[in-house]
Amino acid sequence: MPTFPALHHSPARTAAAGRPDDVPTSRAVASELVLHRLVRRELGLLAELCAWASADDADRTRDLTRHADLLARLLLHHHAVERELLWPALLRAAPAARPRVEAWHARVAGLDSRLRGLSTAARQWAVAASGKARDAVTLACMDLADAVDAQTAEEERELLPLLGAHLSPAAWAEVTRAARCPLSRRERSLVLGLALEDACAADRARLLAGLPASTRLAWRLVGRRRHRATVVRLRGEPPAR
Repeated sequence: MPTFPALHHSPARTAAAGRPDDVPTSRAVASELVLHRLVRRELGLLAELCAWASADDADRTRDLTRHADLLARLLLHHHAVERELLWPALLRAAPAARPRVEAWHARVAGLDSRLRGLSTAARQWAVAASGKARDAVTLACMDLADAVDAQTAEEERELLPLLGAHLSPAAWAEVTRAARCPLSRRERSLVLGLALEDACAADRARLLAGLPASTRLAWRLVGRRRHRATVVRLRGEPPAR
């Protein structure tokens, strides 16, 4: 999904749990799957990390609450681009998809409210430094991990096959040009690193090849090191790759 440049241009086919085998490979589908996989993994991990965290450790609290807020903002932006750009483009190409798109709107409205609630809970923990506030963030992450898993699985069954079959490369290019990512440059670099973690060698090469040369250079010189350092702070161990 168009949330940062690495996903705008990657043509990689990306596996996702529960994805039907007949989803056609396309840049739009690949981008959706990459983002889905990232947020499912990170929300589940974050719930575990928060559960074990000391509530009054200021440095630990800062790292965890910032990551929670980043994930919430990332997924909210993802949904906004789908709502305002991607699904309208799909409906122009395939009007019969309207019932499935309307069902998506109904499901995601509640999910977006929970995502905003996670950001609020994270801010409250950062201020209160209490066990109660930490537990609220942990429960919010657990709830969202289950909800996002169910919602993305449904989307991958109901909408991604239509996206792969009907959305033209030109229409997808229009979506990516119109999307404006609200994340900072450093946040986008971190999200790129998170997306690359689960990618196979071929998919990593394709993902990086879709970036402007200046962005690839920045990733190699600075971004990769910062991503590793952030992951070590969060998880207590380096990323798998």
